[in-house]
Amino acid sequence: AQPVRLAAPVCVRADGSDSWGVALPADTTRLTVGLDFAAHAAIGRQWFSWAPAAGTFGTEVAPARTFALEEHLKPMRARGLIRGASLECALLCSRAGWVNGPLRFADEPARHKLLDLLGDLALLGALPRAHVVASKASPRPHVQLAQALAAAHASSTLTAVG
Repeated sequence: AQPVRLAAPVCVRADGSDSWGVALPADTTRLTVGLDFAAHAAIGRQWFSWAPAAGTFGTEVAPARTFALEEHLKPMRARGLIRGASLECALLCSRAGWVNGPLRFADEPARHKLLDLLGDLALLGALPRAHVVASKASPRPHVQLAQALAAAHASSTLTAVG
């Protein structure tokens, strides 16, 4: 698949929240994510940015583990979620700090959110030639952004051909 190229910025905002995503036209791909878990000092506010380059995914992004907040465990289990989760494969954060540290990176939660964004953008078939920035995002706004990128690309392709 051809990478999505943008003629103008593409923005999405999740309904009822302050999470958002934007893709800015660029010559290369760059992904940036921001987290705000101010109520959990161990996570706090973090940003991480990554541009695909040979050999960097396996050392800078792939090792980042998913994480959960301790107060979310019971409700998630009650809904039948996280059945395969364990403290060996995921980080657990309590109000007091990391239950099962140490972290692989000081910004490991942000790196994992970037990994989530990368997976959701895979719906495009190829990473966009854009600087994609997501703040306080989750799967829904990530997918909305991928859909908006696909629509913008299709529109510009149709315009260019027509």
